[in-house]
Amino acid sequence: MALSDSVTTCLSPPVHYVICKLGFEKEDIYDINNVLSENGEILWQAVTEHVCYLESDQSVDYIKSIRSLGPVCESVNLYLKSLTKEQFVIQYALWFHWTNYAELFLEVFEVLQYSQTTEVALGLMKLTSCLERALGDVYLLIGKDCPFLLRDLLASEELAIVFGQPVMNVLRVFIGSPYGLNLRNVLWHGFASPQEIPAKYCAILLFLTAGLGQLLQTYLLKTECILVHRPYMIFVSLEELVIFPGKYLTIIKFLLYLNHETISLAEELVKLSSFVLKTMLPFWMAALTAFKQSRYADCVILLLPQLEAGLRLLFTTSNKCPNRLLTAEVKFLSKVSYDLMLAKHLDNEEVNQLPAVLEEPAMEFLWDFLNHQEGPRIRDHLSHGEINLESFPKEVANQVVAFAITLLCRFSDEDMFAFKEHMVIKPLMNCAHCYHSRFHPISRLKKQVLECMKSIHLWPELPTVPEEHIPRIKGLEGNTEASTLILMIFEIISQLQQYMPQNCCSSDDLINSILTERLLIELCDMRICTLYAPKPVLEIVVVLRKISTQCHQVSEQVIASAELRYKQWMNKTLRSRQRHNYLRMLNRLADGFSLHCVNIHLVCKKNPFDYQQYLKFLKSVLQYTENLVTYTSLEKNKWEETMELTNKALMNIRKVIDRKLTLAQLTT
Repeated sequence: MALSDSVTTCLSPPVHYVICKLGFEKEDIYDINNVLSENGEILWQAVTEHVCYLESDQSVDYIKSIRSLGPVCESVNLYLKSLTKEQFVIQYALWFHWTNYAELFLEVFEVLQYSQTTEVALGLMKLTSCLERALGDVYLLIGKDCPFLLRDLLASEELAIVFGQPVMNVLRVFIGSPYGLNLRNVLWHGFASPQEIPAKYCAILLFLTAGLGQLLQTYLLKTECILVHRPYMIFVSLEELVIFPGKYLTIIKFLLYLNHETISLAEELVKLSSFVLKTMLPFWMAALTAFKQSRYADCVILLLPQLEAGLRLLFTTSNKCPNRLLTAEVKFLSKVSYDLMLAKHLDNEEVNQLPAVLEEPAMEFLWDFLNHQEGPRIRDHLSHGEINLESFPKEVANQVVAFAITLLCRFSDEDMFAFKEHMVIKPLMNCAHCYHSRFHPISRLKKQVLECMKSIHLWPELPTVPEEHIPRIKGLEGNTEASTLILMIFEIISQLQQYMPQNCCSSDDLINSILTERLLIELCDMRICTLYAPKPVLEIVVVLRKISTQCHQVSEQVIASAELRYKQWMNKTLRSRQRHNYLRMLNRLADGFSLHCVNIHLVCKKNPFDYQQYLKFLKSVLQYTENLVTYTSLEKNKWEETMELTNKALMNIRKVIDRKLTLAQLTT
């Protein structure tokens, strides 16, 4: 029997007891009128008196509090079920407006009427993320930097000022504290199965959210403050997120690619794959159903914790620590989450074996979509309520579902050959196998260089003054300085040629052929291992990215200056000095700077053995590019100084090469 079949729960016995049993031990029937006034206001004092405290330090006694609040939760659940939607809207809709997403809480109310376990769990995940975001907005009424972690937010002095410390302690019993029910974390990290989350806990959080709205209104009226909601995070450059099926199908076809046939196959895979814990099967099926119904946010919210649960199964198996499949107690080990699973080493400093099992492409996908700061970080943004669920992009859901399908195929005790070769699955498998990072700093550097060179390639198309309009100006005849720079560039490129991709450079015309887009694409397509790149390499990449940014800015300034000065020249509005500067720009700038950018790009392709020496060199180049930004601005127009700077920078590069610090010797 596969391990995924034998696992009946991912909650450790103490956590299972706290969530599934502790709140049911007191069988008292609690009168809802004790916590609800005649006009519908929540009587917070009656709720907070159920929170118990330790005699030793007066901190919250979570065990006694959960036991005491159990009957209150059940009473609230029954009360909400007794209401029609119209009654609920009239009574409570107003008190959810402070969350900036009142519709979600009405949706959760409807879910509670039927108590379908999977939908209740989904509703609780969405409710807690939205509540966290709203509480963060309230925090910013007083504080400046909102805490990233929910537990820190709930423990903050700022929220205690607005709502009162007893109220915040009630919330911490249910969410935010690892010593309490910790409902948000056990769901978002894929530990709890649908049947393990009592509906009454979802009901009480819905009820308390309305109560918080009532308290907040009182505070705002008293202080005359205005609650401002932070804007939602928006996915930019969605085309960068389209990974599957990559080069095998066009993007337009792909948007229709994960159709009902593909999802039907996925539903069959879910039932067969050993990647899926059988207790979690309802979550998987609900996620695929949500995708078919175009509920893309729901699909991804359901799927991400299950990917984490499946990866945790692989992690604990490959690292031979099966006990860590369960939630860990606070006083022992930290829980196994994405952060630990994607790390190079375990918390005991041993090498993590999961990367070897998943292989580099899958690891890079996970790092890209979950961890890299410039990536979409979909789990973080969703779980912290930072995304507008109503406009969640289909493109992102496509990628997560497609990646999940490849894992379902790869990890199974069953014969999956027929599935892997299926016409709608095979392209996904091929893409997953060929994936390389798009959001690692090295990958972003490649992108920056290409964008910079696209800008530089516009220079030949810039309008220039007709030759017959150009008067003879003393000092511009011959331009021997530019010739000297070109000769120096030629010497540098000649020594670097052996490290360039074949068939991309012509030995007869090195300078022009090295500027071709084909060469740059070839260079940027060279696979560089980004997974667990050493810290010194990342430090160098930071400097290289700054250099690239400065280069791009210079190029844009040159373009803007050329276009403006040409227009002014033709309109005869340039003063004498401006005309001289314009002609100097046309005569002295183009070759040296553009080729220098390429040289920097070529050097950065390899890792130097003497990082500090190389870093020092790059910082000098950075200083050069920063000076170029100043000198090429419209305000300065210092083209003679630009030529001098470029000459010194090229001499510096040539010295580095002459010391035999060539690329071959700089590799590790």
